[in-house]
Amino acid sequence: MNLWLRIFLPFAAGYYFSYFLRNVNAVIAPELTRELGVSAADLGLLTSAYLLAFGAVQLPLGLALDRYGPRRVEASLLLIAAAGCALFAVGNTLTELAVARALIGLGVSACLMASFKAFGQWFGTERQASLNAAIMAAGGLGALTASTPLSWAIPQFGWRAVFIVLAVAGLAAAAGIFSTPDKPAGTAPEPLSGQLAGLAQVLASRAFWRYAPQSTLIIGGFLALQGLWAVPWLMNFAGLSREAAAHHLLLMGSGMLAGFLGIAFGVAPLKARGIGPGLLLKFGMGLGLLATLLIVFDIGPSEPLWLALGLVFSVGNLAYALLQGDFDAALAGRVNTALNLMVFVGAFCIQWGFGALVDALQAGGYAPRAAYQMTFGGLLVLQVASWLWFLRKN
Repeated sequence: MNLWLRIFLPFAAGYYFSYFLRNVNAVIAPELTRELGVSAADLGLLTSAYLLAFGAVQLPLGLALDRYGPRRVEASLLLIAAAGCALFAVGNTLTELAVARALIGLGVSACLMASFKAFGQWFGTERQASLNAAIMAAGGLGALTASTPLSWAIPQFGWRAVFIVLAVAGLAAAAGIFSTPDKPAGTAPEPLSGQLAGLAQVLASRAFWRYAPQSTLIIGGFLALQGLWAVPWLMNFAGLSREAAAHHLLLMGSGMLAGFLGIAFGVAPLKARGIGPGLLLKFGMGLGLLATLLIVFDIGPSEPLWLALGLVFSVGNLAYALLQGDFDAALAGRVNTALNLMVFVGAFCIQWGFGALVDALQAGGYAPRAAYQMTFGGLLVLQVASWLWFLRKN
């Protein structure tokens, strides 16, 4: 097998697994609500435990990837993800399921960043862009699978059986990644003090804080919706069935996949015509906010709008490459994980806060439809403010 396939395929399988697990609770939310009798806020906290654990380890993860390499780090963490899936399959209380969800988040926290690191070790810069986009496309396939196909499987097999299968899949993914070849280090590892100094440099920079608010609120908000609140929104606000709502998730995933493939093959030709990644990011985020505005006010057909949100998410990931260009290549791992931390902090806070605000508004006498609309509208206001900040700093 070609070297790039021996490296790419196992890491792609790991990221597919990661993205499926990120979104699975959106489809099984009705079952969790019915079986556990939890509120919207409890459901948001349960699901966002994944994001909290995922985000909390991003900074030390960047240090570990640079010191120990992607093969060892990701394979070890995926064993934790498999254990989390097994615990989720047998959990009976909110606490047990939240702990299991946190273990899953911790276990898959390296899947994307380890892939980027491995490609950087083995391949030249001319191939990294296409390989990075291909990995993101594998995540898009995971999002597609955790939509309509999963909604078909749940009534047949039950959500607990699905998580048993996922536990086995996690073990297989760990074995596959551990079997990839190891790249010997060309130089001695950077001292920990030097690594920490480089991380501090990233976090203190104006360049980082130009991108961070937009990534936190817009990309983090997309993850919060895709991972949980899209289906409850579509059922409670738009009055759709679970199957129809899952179909909208399928459209989001399709848009995301199409966007990643478009970036892989279209960025270079567009740049040659004067349309650089920065311009794509600026206008892509603006179009995403317009689509969100139309969704919040229920204007126009919903399916194209949710498809557009998936496309916008793929454009938002250009921020990683753009921000990395402001730093030395040796800091690439720390730059990526620092921005990833902000994305997942946003996703956690939005996923939990969305449910808490919906509950508070309903307790204050608002109908469910109005409570969801006001909550989503408040998020949109914050997202617009972060986009304007990004434009002002340009």
